Amino acid sequence: MKMENRLARIKRTSLLGVGVNVAIAALKIVVGLLASSVAIVSEGMNNAADALTSALTLIGVKLSEKHPDAKHPFGYGRIEYLAALIIAVIILVTGVEMLMESVKAVFHRVNLSISYLSLAVVAGTAVMKFALGVYTIAMGRKAKSKALEAVGLECRNDAFVSAVTIGSCVIFLIWGVSVDAYVAVLLSGLIVKTGIGVLRSTVSDLLGRAGDAELAERLYRRIRATDGVINAADMMLHNYGPEAWSGSVNVEIDHRKSVAEVYAILHDLQLRIMHEDKVTMVFGVYAVDNDSEASVKIRETVAEFVRAHEHVISFHAVYIDPATNKIYCDLVVDYNLKSWDNLRKEFLSYMSKYFGDQEIELTIETEFV
Repeated sequence: MKMENRLARIKRTSLLGVGVNVAIAALKIVVGLLASSVAIVSEGMNNAADALTSALTLIGVKLSEKHPDAKHPFGYGRIEYLAALIIAVIILVTGVEMLMESVKAVFHRVNLSISYLSLAVVAGTAVMKFALGVYTIAMGRKAKSKALEAVGLECRNDAFVSAVTIGSCVIFLIWGVSVDAYVAVLLSGLIVKTGIGVLRSTVSDLLGRAGDAELAERLYRRIRATDGVINAADMMLHNYGPEAWSGSVNVEIDHRKSVAEVYAILHDLQLRIMHEDKVTMVFGVYAVDNDSEASVKIRETVAEFVRAHEHVISFHAVYIDPATNKIYCDLVVDYNLKSWDNLRKEFLSYMSKYFGDQEIELTIETEFV
């Protein structure tokens, strides 16, 4: 998706969210006060918070449009994550405040004056919120906006919450039993749960979660399909906003190719990735000899070791330095491996049985994406 289309989609959806939530919030608060229903008033307050979160999403997107400068050479895309963080805090605080008021209402009961008209109002707004939530979530996922998706999830949850509120009102109208305060406690808990979920996801983005697996796989396919590239490994992707990525990857190249030949291959590949995948990619190069008898023997020996160890995922960068007769090799392990030192000792001992007269330079690493 082009950046211009993405930002326009987020802006339109956010403005729609502000308008719809303000209207619903005002209507619910008035109806809740007239019906003396803390649950309906709580929903209205939550809708007002939703209007604020939509506005914050809009502000965050506007600020993220700033061009890169000397202080922030990768741009301001992460401001969207800060907006999502603020939204999560607002949702969480609103939920906690509602929970406190709801608990008070459990011990200080009030007489409800719910009518079928007020019930119809809540039901109508619930349908509107569900439609708005589904639409906002879809737009957030298309635009890869965590903030917008969080607002959509909250809207959709509000519709489910309203359904529970309607159920409590029906119970009161039919049997005269008030469970309003208890329902409000339940709804508040659901809102707090949503806030915590959004907060955890956003903090993970700010701390630097693992790269986009789908993007990484697409890049690996593109790189490995390039003429002159034997294999690729050690990819690292760094996110500077929903549509801003930089990365690095090591590629295996036939050791007989000249520097000029390697440059031509990688420069063309770098430009294609930049234009087609919107990733600024830097390449490291492993020289590989797949033809000599000695190199083939080493690869087969290492492959046998890898097959015998469940926590070793793969290997690469196998090469014999003709000047020093040193053997280089990288092992990729999973995160369940308890001791890298034990693996290193076991591998070196294993290799010495076959290549005792040669020094082994081993690198152990994990998948970064």
